Amino acid sequence: MIVKTFWQPIKEELIYFVNVKIQKKYVVGDSEEQLRQGLSLNKDSPYIGKGLLAKAFNIKPIEVLTPTDPNFSIVIPKIGANAKVQPNIDAADQNVYLDALNKGVAHTLGTAFPGEGGHIFLFAHSTDYFWNVSSYNAIFYLLYKLEKNDEVNLFYKGQRYVYRVIGQEVVDPSQVQYLTRKTNREFLTLQTCWPPGTTLKRLLIFAVRVAE
Repeated sequence: MIVKTFWQPIKEELIYFVNVKIQKKYVVGDSEEQLRQGLSLNKDSPYIGKGLLAKAFNIKPIEVLTPTDPNFSIVIPKIGANAKVQPNIDAADQNVYLDALNKGVAHTLGTAFPGEGGHIFLFAHSTDYFWNVSSYNAIFYLLYKLEKNDEVNLFYKGQRYVYRVIGQEVVDPSQVQYLTRKTNREFLTLQTCWPPGTTLKRLLIFAVRVAE
């Protein structure tokens, strides 16, 4: 049970540790042209083949992240996160949101969509009992690594929206008032369970949209 619960968080931490050591960079690409540029950058990079870790794990120093689904996806380059977003998920209906979390990140029913200028609330890695944590989407395990000004990308209906992190907070699961936050600018909240591998608290990451 211990291995089942904590293996996925440990795995994600190890991947992040290796990426930091070899100074791996993730580049967000929203078109085939950007993908080709990224692959070219990989090919010409002076860092390729250098470093024991990179050689041992056959890791590219630069990797292009293209959205899993251009209709609605989230891409976070710092932690290499890339997942489809399931829209209009009822956060109060356990059967509905647990099913959605098996497929990707969930967009909370009643909150705004990218480009609408309101509050967007996305969540992942939530479950009923702690021993089921590893059964659900692990895309947000490393959210706590995000710092002020880190980039979060949302792709919606083929368009890219860029947000910058402005802060984070750990709250009790009962503090649901964050779902109905009022804002006069486009505001993004990302939620995951905290600490990783438990359901004791909720970690919230706050970001605002970058002006075009």
